[in-house]
Amino acid sequence: MSAKVLERFPAGAPRGSWPAEEYAAARRAEGEPATVVMDLKSDAFLVVVERRENDGRA
Repeated sequence: MSAKVLERFPAGAPRGSWPAEEYAAARRAEGEPATVVMDLKSDAFLVVVERRENDGRA
């Protein structure tokens, strides 16, 4: 399995703001199985889509 990063969001968003979650929810509404993960090294939230390496889309 591999992951494609769709978008990055800094972890320091204003209190009560969840831009990564909102972006992922919009992608899921379009049929893309997006999830949010935390990249500790860059202190950012990543919206990713997991792909099977043999499906030709990775």
